[in-house]
Amino acid sequence: MSLSDESARAPHRRRGAALEAALLDAAWEELVEKGYDRFTIESVAERARTSRAVLYRRWPSKARLVEAAAVRAGAQQQVSIPDTGTLRGDVIELLRRANRSRAPFGVQMILQLGGYYAETGTGIGQLRDAFLSRRQDAMQLIMSRAVARGEVEPAALSPRVIAVPFDLYRQELLMTLAAVPDEVIESIVDEVFLPLVEKRCAQQSHEETGHARR
Repeated sequence: MSLSDESARAPHRRRGAALEAALLDAAWEELVEKGYDRFTIESVAERARTSRAVLYRRWPSKARLVEAAAVRAGAQQQVSIPDTGTLRGDVIELLRRANRSRAPFGVQMILQLGGYYAETGTGIGQLRDAFLSRRQDAMQLIMSRAVARGEVEPAALSPRVIAVPFDLYRQELLMTLAAVPDEVIESIVDEVFLPLVEKRCAQQSHEETGHARR
């Protein structure tokens, strides 16, 4: 066998960002398959075909590795920001898109990380904040468009109020461990969120439309 043939058969040496991505992907696959309690640095190293030392140099503990793997997995669940022309349409469609792409991820976060929450003394909320900045940016953009269209009262837009649609969506996901039905998404927006933020004339218009549909 020639030297060139041997080089072609040799495994590609991963470095930098490519190596870190491969390690985190292996860690997430291990977590989904085994759960936190059976997750070990050794098993991740074996899956990634590397050494424990390579992992420990980057993440000093099992918990830190799991956090990083969850953040990467969450960041890969990209949801595009809708622009339907109305606040109601935008929020409903954003929730629908998140429901299609992220519901399985959310269920895994609930089912597989119980041991992590117990060990670290944290909850879903703390880990969630690490990878939901894009979702928060999406809601901020949607709300700024609604303000420009005159649909909402700017004074009503506190961070807590803006978070209401996804807080209620996540509660449904937590209770059912399944994708949230479309009628529940619409109920969250129509019955809870819009009355909190819309200007009075817009609320009356929605109420009249609702009565007409009935």
